[in-house]
Amino acid sequence: MNTDNQNIFALISDWSEKGHHAALAIVISTWGSSPRQAGSMMAVRDDGLIEGSVSGGCVESSVIHSAMTLMAEGGTETLEFGVADETAWQAGLSCGGRISVWVCPVSAMQEHLPALAADMIASRTPLHIDCLMERQHMQLGTSDKINSLSDDAGTFHLSVLPQPRIIIIGAVHISQHLAPMARATGFDVTIIDPRTSFANEARFADTKLICDWPQDVLDSKMIDSDSAIITLTHDPKIDDEALKIILRGKPFYIACLGSKKTHNARRARLGGYGFSDAVIDQIHGPAGVDIGAKTPAEIAVSVLAELIAAYRKADR
Repeated sequence: MNTDNQNIFALISDWSEKGHHAALAIVISTWGSSPRQAGSMMAVRDDGLIEGSVSGGCVESSVIHSAMTLMAEGGTETLEFGVADETAWQAGLSCGGRISVWVCPVSAMQEHLPALAADMIASRTPLHIDCLMERQHMQLGTSDKINSLSDDAGTFHLSVLPQPRIIIIGAVHISQHLAPMARATGFDVTIIDPRTSFANEARFADTKLICDWPQDVLDSKMIDSDSAIITLTHDPKIDDEALKIILRGKPFYIACLGSKKTHNARRARLGGYGFSDAVIDQIHGPAGVDIGAKTPAEIAVSVLAELIAAYRKADR
C-alpha cells in the first residue's frame, strides 16, 4: 500500500517553501528478506529531520548522510545494502535481505515537482514519476508501471496511488476504536452521522466528521475501488439510505454490523429496493472476521482485519 508515502511530497514542498533544502530517498529494488518494499520513501531535511523510512531503521543513518552530502554538493546517489556488504553491516542491515536506495535532492528534481506531485495526490489522481538515475534527474512520468525498474535498470518508475479510504456510517462506540486503528494502518477515514450527540469533536478529535444524512453527502461516483464502506448504526433510516448509494458504486469492501437475523432482514429490505442477490452478496454481514469479538474494541479489530484482507486481495 505504501500509504505512508501519501504526504511525503507535500512535506517536501512545504520544507522548500520555508527555505529548507530537502532530499528524497526511494527503495528502488529489494532481494530476500528486506524490511520495506520497492517504492517506500523517506524525506530528509537539511537540519536532519526525517519523515518516512526505507528500512526497519537499520540503514537510515547511511541514507541520511548521503542526503546531506547531496543537498550540499548536488547530484544523486544509489546506495546498496546487503548482508554480504561490509558497509551494510556497519549500517545494521542484519535481517538477511538486500535493498537498493536512490537518493535525490530537490535540486535534481523537475521544477516544482514536489508541489505538482502533492496536488495530484490530494486530488486522488494516480501519480507516476520517472527516477532517471543515469541522468540524475526526477520528473513526472506517464508510465503506469508500479514501483519497478526498467529493463536497463536506468529508470525507476515510482507510483503513488490514491490513498484507500474508509467511510464509516455511524459515530458509535465501535467507530471510536475503528477510526484510529484504520488511520494507523494507512487508511483515510471519514465518519458520517446526522446525530450530533454522537458525531462531535469531543468523541472524535482527530477524525473527519460529516454531521449529515448519508443520502445528502454521498454519491456513488465517489465510491471507487479504493473505497471501503462500513455501516454501524443499526438504524435502517441511516444505514439503508447509505447502502442504496454505496451498492451502485465500486467499493472494494462493504460491511454492515448486526447479527445474522439482522442481516437477513437487511437483505430483504434491499431486495425490496430493487437490488439483486448478486449485488447484495457484496456486503459482509455480519461484519468482521469471526474471532469471538465481544467488546467494541475487539469488534473494531475484527472488522479492520477483514477489510485489510479484502484490500490486499483486490486486483490493483
